[in-house]
Amino acid sequence: MSLVDVHTEWDPLEEIIVGTMAGARVPIVDRSLLAVEFADMDDPQQIPTGPFPGHVVEQTEAELTELTDLLTSLGVSVRRPGGRDHKSIVSTPDWSVDGFYDYCPRDGFLAVGSSIIETPMVLRSRFLEGFAYKDLFMEYFESGARWLSAPKPQLTDEMYEPTAPPGQRLRDLEPAFDAANILRFGTDVLYQVSDSGNMRGARWLQSVLGEQYTVHACEGLYTSTHIDSTIVPLRPGLVLVNPARVNDDNMPAFLRGWDRVVCPELVDMGFVGEHPRSSVWIGMNLLVIAPGKAIVDKRQPELIRELERHGVEVIPAQLTHSRTLGGGFHCVTLDVRRTGTLASYR
Repeated sequence: MSLVDVHTEWDPLEEIIVGTMAGARVPIVDRSLLAVEFADMDDPQQIPTGPFPGHVVEQTEAELTELTDLLTSLGVSVRRPGGRDHKSIVSTPDWSVDGFYDYCPRDGFLAVGSSIIETPMVLRSRFLEGFAYKDLFMEYFESGARWLSAPKPQLTDEMYEPTAPPGQRLRDLEPAFDAANILRFGTDVLYQVSDSGNMRGARWLQSVLGEQYTVHACEGLYTSTHIDSTIVPLRPGLVLVNPARVNDDNMPAFLRGWDRVVCPELVDMGFVGEHPRSSVWIGMNLLVIAPGKAIVDKRQPELIRELERHGVEVIPAQLTHSRTLGGGFHCVTLDVRRTGTLASYR
């Protein structure tokens, strides 16, 4: 029986991967990093490369352990990757760069049905991120899971336009996308076209998932990077939406009949250094562990009240440096098994 079996973002959670801060660093500045992460900075020399501050790493690793303990207490099987040496240089005939981190398994890997998919990530520094999870993926494969890796993108300089407007910085020359551009709604799969996912990536994903699924390639929703601080499914028929990004015109058509929880103004949790990796909206990056039950940042009282008003059970927790590192509870986890079967929720 496959250990990978997941169809939605909300079915009761059984097994999940939680990331690690071991070896985490900001990679060498290259064209991909400028286009995807730091396009708003006028002087690339101001980008602080190298290891993240020690206290950030230590506190975050401790909080990831607390998250692991919390999930375990809720009956969830938790898996962790081993650390890697991100200082090592990775080279292709077209570029050379060092590594990044294994903090956000959601970014690079997608579990759909009984398949685990390594996606063609857009940052060169994350080119070999699958190596951190290889032992786990091998175990899933041996259990009967379908283990796929997208064609490795070449990621030449022509793929990136750092000075272009948001949403136009990643060109459509080859399939390239981060898994965190994607949300699962049973037979419907939402794919955000943005600076971290192009249309050819959506076409490749549709070809792999087959006729059972419809991949909805959504343009004009959120042009920057990942989708999990823009739309958050809470249970069938109910989604949390970011009012600064989602409106009646750009709401995906298959979700327009769903009820919405409009995210209230969030508390700015601050960040370390000169440049955050996430906006204040990372505060709505939550992890649903069962229909209408979610792990939510305890520093967001207005959001918690609004969720509870809609019948959502909130479990408070904290990732202190989520803005500094660019990852909340959904980002730092990858759910690989949930109770449930494939269904349509339109």
